[in-house]
Amino acid sequence: MVSAALLTVIAVGCLIAAARLRQASWPVRGPYVAVIAWQALGLAWGISTIGALLAFGLAPYDRGVFGGLLSLLQDAASHDLYLSEIAGTSFGSAQIAAVVLAFGLTLLLFCGLMASFVQVVRTRRRHHHLLGLVAHDDPDVPGARILDHPVAAAYCLPGVLRSQVVISAGALRMLERDELAAVIAHEHAHLRQRHDLVLLPFSSLKRAFPHVTLVETYYSAVALLIEMCADDQAGRERSPKELAMALVRFGTSGSAAVPAGALAAAVDQPEVVTRVSRLLNPVGELSRRATITVLGSASILMVTTLGLWHLPM
Repeated sequence: MVSAALLTVIAVGCLIAAARLRQASWPVRGPYVAVIAWQALGLAWGISTIGALLAFGLAPYDRGVFGGLLSLLQDAASHDLYLSEIAGTSFGSAQIAAVVLAFGLTLLLFCGLMASFVQVVRTRRRHHHLLGLVAHDDPDVPGARILDHPVAAAYCLPGVLRSQVVISAGALRMLERDELAAVIAHEHAHLRQRHDLVLLPFSSLKRAFPHVTLVETYYSAVALLIEMCADDQAGRERSPKELAMALVRFGTSGSAAVPAGALAAAVDQPEVVTRVSRLLNPVGELSRRATITVLGSASILMVTTLGLWHLPM
């Protein structure tokens, strides 16, 4: 029962830490580090929550989570599995419910992840096919395909074998040449660093818990950090002011909606304001000490959480 209590503490602590991270100011200075922190908190929360339920439910085995699961599988394979008694060990209704809930939560998260992945792949495949029919190349706009649409839009469509940056005719008319180059650099940063895969676990959480406002809030926080990461990468190739002006133009022109499965240069108005302010008023990078502290804490959190699954109590 000790491992169940400790895993519960970690699960609750992850929620508290996520709320604090959402309000913290340092992620603006270190978006890459902040994304890693979000990933560690999300993964540790899932592992600790499932682990706490299993540790409580399998406590009669007195072998911890991993040992208890192994014993449970062995009893199930030998047909010695009963609702109230497993291999001579008494299980209460609360413990049976905890095990069922743990397996249910695991299935929910896994199915949410797989469903999100399959949906994104199918949507992108259809969109790639559609772009092959209606989009075209332009020698004056290298690195992007042009979509003859009057509304301003700029987005990238990731893929395993083929990835594309799409710029609408409306965006070409609206943006200056330098601003257009900055936007294309931003979208290529998304593709190179596969930001779509970073967002996938968080989008699967949205699918698993569609009516939980907290999950939507945290997803938006990670999405904004990913845009900042792409902004920083583009800023190494182009002037940050060029990208900021492009974002302002998108924000004031009423850009088109983002196609499903794509990552766009400008989506939400408040987020655009935050990014423009960051580009025009650099706040400096996160200190080396702070970076080491955050990454070290994330590593300790994961090691501790997984280690408690082996605690035989």
